[in-house]
Amino acid sequence: MPVPASVGRSLLYLAIAGIAWGTAGAAASLVFGASDLGPLSLSFWRCLGGLLLLFGALALRARRARSAAGPAGLVRAAEPRRRRLTRILGTGIGLTVFQSAYFAAVQATGLAVATVVTLGAGPVLIAVGARLTMGERLGRGGVVAVAGALAGLAVLVLGGEGGTVRPAGVLIALLSASGYAAITLLARWLGRGGGGDSLATTAWAFGVGAVCLLPMALAEGLLPHTENLVRVIALLVYVAAVPTAVAYVLYFAGAAVVRAATVSVIMLLEPVGAAVIAVTLLGERLTAATVTGTLVLLSAVTALAFAETRTGRSAREGRVSPVTGRE
Repeated sequence: MPVPASVGRSLLYLAIAGIAWGTAGAAASLVFGASDLGPLSLSFWRCLGGLLLLFGALALRARRARSAAGPAGLVRAAEPRRRRLTRILGTGIGLTVFQSAYFAAVQATGLAVATVVTLGAGPVLIAVGARLTMGERLGRGGVVAVAGALAGLAVLVLGGEGGTVRPAGVLIALLSASGYAAITLLARWLGRGGGGDSLATTAWAFGVGAVCLLPMALAEGLLPHTENLVRVIALLVYVAAVPTAVAYVLYFAGAAVVRAATVSVIMLLEPVGAAVIAVTLLGERLTAATVTGTLVLLSAVTALAFAETRTGRSAREGRVSPVTGRE
């Protein structure tokens, strides 16, 4: 059975995943601008591409493992079937809801409002869910850090110009936040038992997502019509590889170790990465609200990551409960 990563390494995994996710929106915007591909079809190709890439990685890993094991073969403790099925189906369905509802919310109410509602409601839903299902507590410092992160996100997104709020889009964004909260809590809950294979879990979850999305993608229009086919294909490959295959593997590996509420705050690095890309590559104007929100958000994430590392070290020394964070 794979050995769970340390808390410090898991925090790094989550930070990289959040930054990678921040590039997905820019790539998707370029795809939408260069073709008639819709959000459901883009989500389908994202899942299918990630599935193919991860299956290739799994095959390569299995070949290397057999070579290293020699004639005796590779012996690995198998995850119970029911637990593995729960992990795959729950993650796959959660990913489908999270990704598809988010893109639909962007269409319905705009990127700014959809992002702030999804990523703002996510930590609240996760904190409540973790308290009810796993007994996790934020503590006073954690509450302050979460509040600071949400305040920074609100300034970062709502401080921009041209935002509009449409009730239907807000409801869809809340649905997306629910999917995100569900996969975060599931990864943490299953990870408490030692975790599973994050690479295999992610691959099979993408398979579930692709199957769920295929009928809707066919109805929307599966193939893009564009004069820049090579560019669109390159963007789709990037979306499938970096913010999907790589980022989700790192995310699930980290989420299985780090407390759920901490995961939700660290992943708020996604809008920060998106803001940097928007300014440096897409030529958007850097406002005072963007700078202020980014600084507040990064400060809150840094503070909470430090507290998580300290809690994990104390738990290993037997001085603090790894669940409640108390001595």
